[in-house]
Amino acid sequence: MRSVIRAAILLSVFLAIPIIPFLILGETFETQVTSWMQEQHELQLAIVAGLLVSDIFLPIPSSAVITYAGGVLGLWAATLTSWFGLTFGACLGFGLAKLLGKPFARRFAEAEDLQRVERVTERYGPAVLLLTRPLPILAEACVLLMGTTELSWKRFLLPVVVANFGISLVYALCGVGFQEQKTLIIVAVTSGTLPLLLALMIRRWLPTLSAADDEDTQ
Repeated sequence: MRSVIRAAILLSVFLAIPIIPFLILGETFETQVTSWMQEQHELQLAIVAGLLVSDIFLPIPSSAVITYAGGVLGLWAATLTSWFGLTFGACLGFGLAKLLGKPFARRFAEAEDLQRVERVTERYGPAVLLLTRPLPILAEACVLLMGTTELSWKRFLLPVVVANFGISLVYALCGVGFQEQKTLIIVAVTSGTLPLLLALMIRRWLPTLSAADDEDTQ
């Protein structure tokens, strides 16, 4: 539950930063910020990549970051930068979990989330990496859990690289698509909120799935 609260608080703070000035100052403020960000292209690429790398350890609303980056930086700059950030962060978490074991994984993920993901992993194997990538909280727990197993780098990288590219492309497209309609901030809010709500629903469902699996094995 602590990870959910942290994710919700950080999402709220992240989204409030652009929303509050926008509500007070209107579209002129958003236009000025967007223009400034486009001028500071390299700096923004570094910020986006840094936020997404840290997503493995902090409840960063990665979908909102990518969506906003798509609207400000353009499709391919946002996609490739986000792809790099998400993948590097996942590799960092996986590698450190391999090196430091379960105590490290439990430091950055709820024990209950690790148990939920472990039960599903027993049935579906590394494919769970692909399935959980779009889901906040569960994606990080899955990466850290996999690091505590004997899973090879090769089997880890394939689903993660493929899923991260798809996620980056889809959210960047959302940002680009709504850029001209002056609704970029609203879309960023939505793209950050819906995956979190979906992850919370799935977290409630996973124990039922585990119970069903127990019944099937008896």
